[in-house]
Amino acid sequence: MAIKVGIQLYSVRNSLMKDPFGTLEKLAETGYKYIEAANHDTAKDPGVGFGLSADEMKKTLEGLGLSIVGCHVNPLDPENLGRVLDYHAELGNPQIGCAIEFFPYNDVDYVLRKCELFNQIGEMCRERGMRFYYHNHYQEFQTFGDKTVYDIIMDNTDSNLVFAEMDTYWVMRGSQDPVQLIKKYKDRLVLLHQKDFPKDAPQPLNMFDGIVNKDANINMDVFAATINPLCFTEIGTGVLPIQDIINAAAEAPNLEYIILEQDVTQLGEIQSIQTSMEAFRKFSGIVWE
Repeated sequence: MAIKVGIQLYSVRNSLMKDPFGTLEKLAETGYKYIEAANHDTAKDPGVGFGLSADEMKKTLEGLGLSIVGCHVNPLDPENLGRVLDYHAELGNPQIGCAIEFFPYNDVDYVLRKCELFNQIGEMCRERGMRFYYHNHYQEFQTFGDKTVYDIIMDNTDSNLVFAEMDTYWVMRGSQDPVQLIKKYKDRLVLLHQKDFPKDAPQPLNMFDGIVNKDANINMDVFAATINPLCFTEIGTGVLPIQDIINAAAEAPNLEYIILEQDVTQLGEIQSIQTSMEAFRKFSGIVWE
């Protein structure tokens, strides 16, 4: 079955700040039907950052022909998460996910405690008929012994409670093969993030190839300082093996959507997501409706 293509709203975050509803209208006019939201301030806003009630937000999206298929949530605070999940359940969002987590990866016990938290959040989601998914960056592919931290997380969370949104760009920047990782965790894969890496990038694709020490404690400051904005390009214009990724993802039984995400662009944000849509149309095994 063909995979539906959506867009992560983080790709147009600056446009949303200036004109939130106008930006949603432009997404719809471009031809996007499926959106994944990103709320990095759930302490102030339980929703998707528009300051609307769940009912008002639902009517706004329906009026534009847009469907929400997920949302990144941060911080993951169990004491506040109930009202966040209640909002998303009313909105009709089927799942929420971990945006980014930084662990002291040399402390496996701390990672395991995080796994307990993820299971707890997964149970809170299940009680509301929703799912919780974990989204990776590159630091999860540091190793502890003979296992990556990503594998430790997958091994120590309940497969019925914690699912995967695999970001293939960060998988490759973490020195891993996304096709093999998709095959390994295909039963837990519910969303796929797709970015692209430019042909003339100023850094090597593998972040552990001289950019970051694989044993470093990669906190937010290190992460931000080592990410070069020229290492992103519009999706379908770079060098990542996107067709191979789509082909592998097609075998994942619970995957419906591949989400395009542009972390940084040298274009205007709307022009960028339009360029990605045009470039992405050359791939097979996908649909936009």
